[in-house]
Amino acid sequence: MRDHEQIPVVNSKSGTSHQLEFSQIDQSSKSSTSAELASRPNSSHQQGGNSMDVATKEEKHVFRVKILVTLILLLAVGVVATITYLLVDSQERSNFESQFVGYASEVVTVSREKTSQLFNALDAFSVSVSSQAAGELELQNSSWPFYRIADWSVRTQRLAELTGSDNPLLFFAPIVQQDEREEWEDFANDAYPILYQDGIEREGDKGGITKKEFLDKTCPFINEIDRESFAFVPASTTGQLLPVFQLYPLQFFPLLPIMPMSFNLLAYKETAELFRIAEAVNEPVFASFSIFVDLDNKAAGTQIMQPIYDRADTADEDRKMVGVLMIQLNWLDYFQNLFLEEDSDDGIIVVLKTACQKDRDPDVDGSEQTKASFDRVITYQIDGSKAIALGEEDLHDTRFDSLEVTETFIDLGIDHSKVPDGFCVPTLTLHVYPSETLEKKFETHNRVIYTSVVVIIFIFTVLVFLLYDFVVGRLQRKVMDRINKQDMIVANVFPSAIRDRLYQAHGNALQGQMVGESTNSLGFENGTDKMGSAPLADLFPNTSIVFADIAGFTAWSSAREPQQVFILLENIYGALDRIANRFAIFKVETVGDCYVAAAGLPEPMDDHAVVACKFAREALKKMKEITHEMEVSLGPDTAALDLRVGIHSPTDIVFPHHRSGQVTAGVLRGERSRFQLFGDTMNTASRMESSGERDRIQVTQETADLLNAAGFGAKWLIPRNSRIYVKGKGEMQTYWVRKAKSPVAKGSDTKSVDETIGTDGNESSGGSSVEQGLDPDGIHALTKTERLVEWDVSLLTSLLQQIIASRGGVVKDIKPLSSEERTIGTNGTVLEEFTPIIPLKRFEVEDLQQRQSPSSIEIGDKVKCQLRGYLSNVASMYNDNPFHNFEHANHVTASVKKLLTRIVNTDESNGLAKGNKTNAKNSNGVDLVDLAGHSYGITSDPLTQFSVVFAAIIHDLDHPGVPNSQLVKENTRSAQIHKNKSVAEQNSVELAWDMLMQDEYEDFRACIYQTREDLHRFRQLVVNTVMATDIVDKELQALRKDRWETAFSENTLIDLSGKSEESETDRENRKATIVIEHLIQASDVAHTMQHWHIYKAWNEKFFLECYGAYQQGRASSDPSKDWYKGEIGFFDFYVIPLAKKLQSCGVFGVSSDEYLNYAVANRDEWVREGEALVKEYQAKYHRKQQQCKDPERRFSIQDSGP
Repeated sequence: MRDHEQIPVVNSKSGTSHQLEFSQIDQSSKSSTSAELASRPNSSHQQGGNSMDVATKEEKHVFRVKILVTLILLLAVGVVATITYLLVDSQERSNFESQFVGYASEVVTVSREKTSQLFNALDAFSVSVSSQAAGELELQNSSWPFYRIADWSVRTQRLAELTGSDNPLLFFAPIVQQDEREEWEDFANDAYPILYQDGIEREGDKGGITKKEFLDKTCPFINEIDRESFAFVPASTTGQLLPVFQLYPLQFFPLLPIMPMSFNLLAYKETAELFRIAEAVNEPVFASFSIFVDLDNKAAGTQIMQPIYDRADTADEDRKMVGVLMIQLNWLDYFQNLFLEEDSDDGIIVVLKTACQKDRDPDVDGSEQTKASFDRVITYQIDGSKAIALGEEDLHDTRFDSLEVTETFIDLGIDHSKVPDGFCVPTLTLHVYPSETLEKKFETHNRVIYTSVVVIIFIFTVLVFLLYDFVVGRLQRKVMDRINKQDMIVANVFPSAIRDRLYQAHGNALQGQMVGESTNSLGFENGTDKMGSAPLADLFPNTSIVFADIAGFTAWSSAREPQQVFILLENIYGALDRIANRFAIFKVETVGDCYVAAAGLPEPMDDHAVVACKFAREALKKMKEITHEMEVSLGPDTAALDLRVGIHSPTDIVFPHHRSGQVTAGVLRGERSRFQLFGDTMNTASRMESSGERDRIQVTQETADLLNAAGFGAKWLIPRNSRIYVKGKGEMQTYWVRKAKSPVAKGSDTKSVDETIGTDGNESSGGSSVEQGLDPDGIHALTKTERLVEWDVSLLTSLLQQIIASRGGVVKDIKPLSSEERTIGTNGTVLEEFTPIIPLKRFEVEDLQQRQSPSSIEIGDKVKCQLRGYLSNVASMYNDNPFHNFEHANHVTASVKKLLTRIVNTDESNGLAKGNKTNAKNSNGVDLVDLAGHSYGITSDPLTQFSVVFAAIIHDLDHPGVPNSQLVKENTRSAQIHKNKSVAEQNSVELAWDMLMQDEYEDFRACIYQTREDLHRFRQLVVNTVMATDIVDKELQALRKDRWETAFSENTLIDLSGKSEESETDRENRKATIVIEHLIQASDVAHTMQHWHIYKAWNEKFFLECYGAYQQGRASSDPSKDWYKGEIGFFDFYVIPLAKKLQSCGVFGVSSDEYLNYAVANRDEWVREGEALVKEYQAKYHRKQQQCKDPERRFSIQDSGP
């Protein structure tokens, strides 16, 4: 420290001497330093003494621990052995219960699925018969019941397979009225030979019955069994008849003298009850299961009756039941092959119970009806793929009652209010229990084994003591290593001089904190000032403070991924750190996007103001280099970022050698202590930055005086035209510092996108592009459009690497343009190619395991050259519109890329396996995996990602700057070609596609697709994506809204005929297709869902485009009149609902919340400022037009400033 007593100090305003004041400061500083030096030996001695005491105490502690551990080990042998035995027993029980729960869940799930499939198949069969009969009877001029189901054996054989029975029995019985009886009997007798032909010959001669025997044993009239003689007699002559007409399979009944053909099912009470219920509720019904003899086995079965109607329309309330399909379900056969393990003997007990509340029939003596429960119970045991019937009662082991798993097996959900009195529809429940056999499988000898191990452990622990000294030594080394590492952290947080003083003043406290003692922060213990020690702080009287803020960063970061934000900040701050080290500038901190540095502390320097300005000039120049370099990897608008710098070196006193300013700096003790600066200097420097302009350095009068005194004033300084108002300071005269005029070094390095964008679509971390050693010559000499093209090249190159990796890392031989490529898209307009479902590609597990890393794929220079040439031509085909231009296309592309990387998997019910968790299978039984683990398979296919990004780049190609309605009104050639629908969008697709199909891009095309399937999928994705950007066409928007609701509705999709559900894959593809369309829509208006400054800038451009069209006579109305209200309506009826859709579909993670929040905030801000902004837009337009008419005025405005 210089001797202040020898320096004459004079106040520049009053002339009063201040020598005494600063003399006192130096004396105080010296006395403080002397006191510190005097205390160091004592502090060192105290530190050494404390260390010895700690070591002695630790020795005694270790000895006591040894004795205690020995006693505990002796006691632990008995205790732990007992506990081990109990724990192992408990674990075996837990494993047994867990295994049973898994089996029970599988029984319930598979049984429920089989039953659901059966009832769905019955319903589909009924609808099919009704639909087919309606047409055939109309052609034959006939009616029910005179109808025979064609291909009966083939159709019912498929239905019978769902029952799981080896001997299924299915009947078709039409409803015959008494007046139709004779005519129907003649119709049936004529049809029986045909039925034999259709049945026996197709099914095979299962029953050994010949055609003659069949016809001989077929009763020629509707019959029933006489209960006394057991003979077949004509059916009742009153009421409806339900004769068996068609039967599967045709088999011989040895106990019956005739075949059951024409047998009246209503003669059986149970069947008659089923029929009455089905007739009343118009729904399929089933009966409580009954016990019957099946060959040599006693088994239980259930009759299911499916109504058949005269019309196929399920919504038609006037349709009537014309027949029934009866099926006999054998539960023993049903439970066969329920598990895949053929030889398993796990023994799962399944108890079937039916419950039915109905009115009991009146007794003969005429007693009143009473309510009664008709319950049936039967028990089965399932051993792997085999099942056996145990008996007609609940035979499970009652010890396992607590493990019971109950599921309602069949509950048709029928409205019981429609069921006639005295009848009911039963509910079938499934009760699953483990068996004793399964329990014994989990009983092992582990109890004894583990208990024995505990005794052995006692012997082993003796050996542990031999390692004790080694462990203690190792622990000490770890402690010292940790202290050294934390010492490095302290060195990065504090200047070296401050760090040394910290160690001297707080050595014991600091070391205690590092090894985990009670001290919780520097200089504090338990929240109080330790021993009243003075804070470590100094006054630095010769300092310049620099605030450098990244102008435009907040808006830029709102459109970027977090990784991109930190890549930019790391590169910029890293470069500023290197410049600061070169000039001996101390980096104080970074607050958000503001970099704070100081010259003149902690090491003093006379020319601190000059050094601070040199640092700022170099920082501005380096900022330009970095942002131009990184626009190629971080996308549009990166090069538009600038630094805004403010510097202050305050002084009210004139010092020799230009000494000025003072700052209080020191270590603020407490949690996360660090070196901090305080004082009015900091506030003023911050005001200089905030009131400055981007890419400029603003300094105060005091700093300017120091620069003038140092001889740099005339060279660097430019007075600001007007004085500025600073809060707390009033009006101030400030100066601009000229920027460094040295040109940006040609050939500066930049990091390639191949390395910046990883295979998962995220940016890799790392240093600046200069540090990577890459050399794309002339990157800084490129125009903005050329830099955007390079960014597009890098982005698409990364996606091409992923496409090639998904094909095994091989690009097949390049072939000339095929006829398929030449003709695709030529049969009609582009809009006519649109499809609501695009099939996305799924990948097999084996392919993924063997897949080459995309980063290792080499994209040849020839392909890159063709890709760059193609994108350059695309850029040249964009018109110079204020809004619909190449820059906006890249802004949309950046949003697309952000949303694609944010897609996350939230739908566990989709048909794709997530990391082999759901074990979904394709038609060949191969596991499917969503490659990126994202929803609906959007990111599993790299070609899908490529197509969407490609479509974003070309979606406004050759846009004329006027809406489609104007093109239609002008009757342009393009409007005629595209039938006045989505004119600009269709034109963009055609131009981009025709150019892609040129021979010069054949290598590029070969990387995109190599199969007909990939070609068509690529084309379809591009068409759908670009067509989705037409948001003005109300018809297309309505269709898109309907498809969104269809895709994300909770209701299952069923086709018009009601035959079958939409497949799981189709549902996933439908969702993916509509999500992609909304992704591009959100990206197309992404500026409305980003930072206010971004929205305002693009909104202004769009206004200028629309207003310019009006001024040129290409718009019928002045947009400025309704622009304010129109934007509010656009937010309310399009932007915010669109953002909510992104949120509701649940695949975009936090981006959906981010987009919605920005949309709402921008809408509110527009309501406040929109009207003034519209007037400002108009003024800018007319001012620009005036400048175009006055070249001299334009020149003077453009070249103003330093």
